[in-house]
Amino acid sequence: MNLEVFDTLRAHLHEALQQHGDTQELANDDSLFLSGRLDSFAMMSLILFLETAFALTFSDLEFDVEKVDSLNAIAALVNAKS
Repeated sequence: MNLEVFDTLRAHLHEALQQHGDTQELANDDSLFLSGRLDSFAMMSLILFLETAFALTFSDLEFDVEKVDSLNAIAALVNAKS
């Protein structure tokens, strides 16, 4: 796994969580959306970030929230599509 990608994702998710008032630690497998830590607006923001930062095209993917529900899942998605 590319550590630069992982660090970029962690920083973005940390900021998103702080904007939602969540100051808990973020473990790599913590649920972000299914747990309610982040909402659907944050998901759309994350998708736009991923499309811009990593040139992903979500219109080409069959979307499943589990693909973006944890730091590990997002990193795996980015690495698979890069």
